[in-house]
Amino acid sequence: MSTPQHLILVSHDQEGHATGLLPAEADAPQLSVLDASVTRGDGVFETISVGSGHPQALDAHLDRFARSARMLDLPEPDAGLWGDAVHAIAEALAGHEEAWVKTVISRGIEGGSTPTGWAYGSVSPDFRRERTEGVAVALLDRGLRSDVAETAPWLLAGAKTLSYAVNKAAVREAQRRGADDALFVSSDGLLLEGPTSTLIVLHDRALVTPPAALGILPGTTQHDLFSAARDWGLDARVDVLRPDDLRTAESAWLVSSLRLAAPIRAVDGAATPVDAGLTAAMNGFLRSRRS
Repeated sequence: MSTPQHLILVSHDQEGHATGLLPAEADAPQLSVLDASVTRGDGVFETISVGSGHPQALDAHLDRFARSARMLDLPEPDAGLWGDAVHAIAEALAGHEEAWVKTVISRGIEGGSTPTGWAYGSVSPDFRRERTEGVAVALLDRGLRSDVAETAPWLLAGAKTLSYAVNKAAVREAQRRGADDALFVSSDGLLLEGPTSTLIVLHDRALVTPPAALGILPGTTQHDLFSAARDWGLDARVDVLRPDDLRTAESAWLVSSLRLAAPIRAVDGAATPVDAGLTAAMNGFLRSRRS
């Protein structure tokens, strides 16, 4: 059986205002080779998990979508119209326990003024192994100081852009080192984020994540887990973390919209503890969300 794929085009006028939705064939040509998403990676996106037809953390994703668009001087996405597109695709995928919808807006054809937008959805991969056995990570220097968002905002640290070549290269480098995933470290020695995930560590019965002010993407999955921390008898806080904090943590996770909470089982080849019970509780909570 082929994997279901669903596509909705979001049309825009020359002023950048979204004007309507148009269902389209996902396996038919839709995008110009002159589009800035292809030629420059000049655009933003979000990936929203869908549980049995219910988009999860949709408002937070649309808020972050708009935040990234502002950082790139793109037109403000119409939350209502984009939300309608996500719901329509989610409904088409309601027969699957885990699916996803990606929203994308680019600067459009180079030299023009009309953005290109689309929402695309399909069934999620099987992440059971990563959620139970965990992932080994390699610490990689991002080559930027932790204050880069303040000192060099034009580098777009913390925006979810289409320019993911560095992120993909980091994962390949981690795999060359025998790990499954990467975790970025600032040039001044602070833990940041994974290429497609947010870091959470457990220390002294508190869940801790690095501050977004370090130029990292605010995590929607991390935010939801922090909202449930007290249900597990834990505190939650945002604080600066260093590699030694990861190596001495009671447990740690890379969390993201699709993979959910993947426990870290090793750092640079050294085994780290995995809290299987708390991980199961986290993923049970995340999978049960209905908004």
